[in-house]
Amino acid sequence: MIYLYRLLFLPLLCLALPRYLSRMIRRGGYMAMMKGRFGLGRHLGIPLPGTRRIWVHAVSVGELLAIDPVIRDLAAREGTEVVLTVTTSTAYALAKSKLATVCADIRPFPLDFWLFSAMAWRRIHPNFCLLMEGELWPEHLHQAYSRSVPVLVANARLSDRSWRRYRRFMGPARALLFRKVSLILAGNRQDAERFRLLGLCNVRYSGQLKCDVPVEPRLSAKEKEALREKLFPGLAAETIVLLGSSTWPGEEEFLLALLGEMRKARDVRLLLVPRHAERGPEIAKLLEASGLPRYWRSRGGEVPAGTIVHLADTTGELRVLTQAADLAFIGKSLPPHTEGQSPIEAAALGVPAVMGPGMANFRDVSRAMAESGAAFRTTDADEARAKLLLLAADEKLRREMGEKAAEWFLSQRGARRVTIESVETLYNLPSPLSLP
Repeated sequence: MIYLYRLLFLPLLCLALPRYLSRMIRRGGYMAMMKGRFGLGRHLGIPLPGTRRIWVHAVSVGELLAIDPVIRDLAAREGTEVVLTVTTSTAYALAKSKLATVCADIRPFPLDFWLFSAMAWRRIHPNFCLLMEGELWPEHLHQAYSRSVPVLVANARLSDRSWRRYRRFMGPARALLFRKVSLILAGNRQDAERFRLLGLCNVRYSGQLKCDVPVEPRLSAKEKEALREKLFPGLAAETIVLLGSSTWPGEEEFLLALLGEMRKARDVRLLLVPRHAERGPEIAKLLEASGLPRYWRSRGGEVPAGTIVHLADTTGELRVLTQAADLAFIGKSLPPHTEGQSPIEAAALGVPAVMGPGMANFRDVSRAMAESGAAFRTTDADEARAKLLLLAADEKLRREMGEKAAEWFLSQRGARRVTIESVETLYNLPSPLSLP
């Protein structure tokens, strides 16, 4: 099966190349990564006797932040080296700034063609692989399997689309992917059950790694007020700040219309943090059309007094900026979007959140938060609008939901410990586990 995959890879890559190049141009920063994408990079040599070299792969910023504590735990152990690979340019820049002194090496993940993957493996020489979430690449897994290197998938998830595809094509998926994975740590119970329904026995529920990530910096009440004043100079103590958290196309229009409705009754400001910072110019056009006083964060300079909409088209600031909010809308959750962005940061910071119906990547999380009173999970845009209006009007409800959100977050911790224990257990195995 791997030979068929190799035969098809280059034609598929050529078909996907225009879209890939377009994304590279929009996001920027990819030229510095091209060498690594072709499997090139410095030779690390074979690990010395008694040295464990772990190859950790996290695609983007979200996965990188989630696995960060695990990387630090592993790298701090005597005789353990961590080599980190990422896919996006933003994650690469963040990894270099945060983990350069922690990891033995940081480089881009190679394209999953046998030549590029094999060259990367010969340069890295890992004796363990840790993959985040859904990053199952056939060639990468084959290289691990052929070298008897154990593979652990942490915080594993199955989107609805992947679930349907695996059910339909489980034979090829087992041969290309799952037979070569040693252990799957599912991030939620529904995904753990789905993996088992696919016939996999090497599955364990671990909980969400993102709930074990320390929220830093955590601002004091005085620092929060200073941040709010910096974002919206001149705002009053009773002013409400609505956060659009990791928004996607169409959701900015929804929030701008909602803002107009909210401001008929009270002073409300909108803090927009799009999921992809390169969408800044596109969103700025919407803000210009609205006629509202606005500020474009990536351009720098002083924020004008009276700013109503603050566009934070930057990277890596969501945790800090969330602390300025009174309530939040979680992005990628309104149709046509179906996957949802993480509501965990809002919960960790005690900010009441409203989510649309499309939370497939955070099914258990969004359901548990809603059941615990920490957030509202809605069925459509109209209900999301109604819940956000309700929260804006009710200070007591915002406070109660914020407290429940923080309590829920603290109750979810533990996935980090399970992940570390699983790595230690698998290191005692001579080869990857085989599936029946």
